[in-house]
Amino acid sequence: MNTVLGKDDRCSVARSLEVLGEKWTLLIVRETFLGRSRFSEIQSSLGIAKDVLTNRLAGLVEHGVLERRTYREEGARERYEYALTPVGHDLAHVMAALSQWGDRYRPTEAGPSRVYIEVATGEPVSVGYTSADGRALSAAEVTVVPGPGA
Repeated sequence: MNTVLGKDDRCSVARSLEVLGEKWTLLIVRETFLGRSRFSEIQSSLGIAKDVLTNRLAGLVEHGVLERRTYREEGARERYEYALTPVGHDLAHVMAALSQWGDRYRPTEAGPSRVYIEVATGEPVSVGYTSADGRALSAAEVTVVPGPGA
């Protein structure tokens, strides 16, 4: 079968935004990184409408970002919680980069709500480009070129 891809189908950013490109979706992912896994926890923390949360969780499960698991508290009915899959865990850098960008260009008087630090040293870290040999590179030292799918 010969499939002709549209411009957006070949673009990695456009394909990613099909899954993640809605405000509530990334905030739900953030909540799972913060350890909130149950519908009621996420709903309460975000103040999101239940129907919107239901739809966004279903999409994240469908695309393999979250996994839906059953749990039952004693004396209660079976419910679901949501856990990051390896696909979801790979969004850690994306979430950190968005946070870093927001702290720089959309700061609040109170300062950052979260700070990323190295576990071993407690020193702040930042998201950036790294060369194949491990050197940190500035954005000016990096360019984008067409890939094989262009």
